[in-house]
Amino acid sequence: MSLTEFIKQYEAALGTQDWTLVAPLISDEARVVFSDGSVHAGKDAIKIAYERNFATIKNEAYRMENVYWLLETPDSAAYMFDFYWAGVIQGREASGSGRGTAVLVRQADRWVLVGEQLGPKS
Repeated sequence: MSLTEFIKQYEAALGTQDWTLVAPLISDEARVVFSDGSVHAGKDAIKIAYERNFATIKNEAYRMENVYWLLETPDSAAYMFDFYWAGVIQGREASGSGRGTAVLVRQADRWVLVGEQLGPKS
């Protein structure tokens, strides 16, 4: 899988709101920081956080744009991106956006996310 294919697959997996599709793309040791500043360390904690979001935001549409590669080596990569989401929370339409930075590593001939930080647009 190429780096661009990883991003497409990750974006699509998040959009399904199905952890079983997201999980293979996340390293066991990953850390994710949400826009609210909460830190989720390790795949189990990330699963809980993502599934909480999936349960809260119904019919979510998620997309990533303006991907900018900071680093690309045979075994690691880092990129910045804009993200957008929209869905229904407690019966009301809701949406948001921000910027993110992610780090990937190659494990067993596939790319996995080891770090992601999401935040507001400045």
